[in-house]
Amino acid sequence: MIEPHKFCLFLVAATLLSISPGPGMLYVLARTLHGGRREGLASSLGTAVGGMVHVVAATLGLSAILLSSALAFAVLKYAGAAYLVYLGCRMLLTARSAEAAGFAPPAIQSNPFQQGVVTEALNPKTAVFFFTFLPQFVTPAGPVALQFLLLGTISVVLNSLADVAVAFFAAPLARSFAARPGLRRTQQAACGATLIGLGAYVAVSGEK
Repeated sequence: MIEPHKFCLFLVAATLLSISPGPGMLYVLARTLHGGRREGLASSLGTAVGGMVHVVAATLGLSAILLSSALAFAVLKYAGAAYLVYLGCRMLLTARSAEAAGFAPPAIQSNPFQQGVVTEALNPKTAVFFFTFLPQFVTPAGPVALQFLLLGTISVVLNSLADVAVAFFAAPLARSFAARPGLRRTQQAACGATLIGLGAYVAVSGEK
């Protein structure tokens, strides 16, 4: 199965990414402010289902790649490490920009659960994320498909927990970000720097 040190790295990276405001979290925030906690929780469930669509797709696709070519899998792994560094750099740049202080909520439609599923399932960035993020923490000698499914499910659960927290504390959270824009910038900068370090470590660590 997954090596302990890889699993610890995965938990750190996945947790940081789950608490960093992204399209899914902003969608849940917008729905909660629009229709209350119940609507926010329904949207959180929708984004979780949409995320699992990507997990299943990544599990099938990445397992096929590993079985067909160890070299292709290694290339994908290093591309994923580079993607982590890219995400960290983007967070740092966003933290320094004036736009980091504001939210851009999506359009509000009728059914929060259905819109949550569609918002997450049709987000190409989510697909790219799972396809590049998961291979870095998998042990090729073990049950590959099971590892992909486990790591992907944990990522979705962490994201969903963050979304549920947003649904419960949406109003105070929105007021906090509005009144203290530096708070979000500091959080993004810290997460970005950590992701850059994790990506660099993954790239140079290699198999043991």
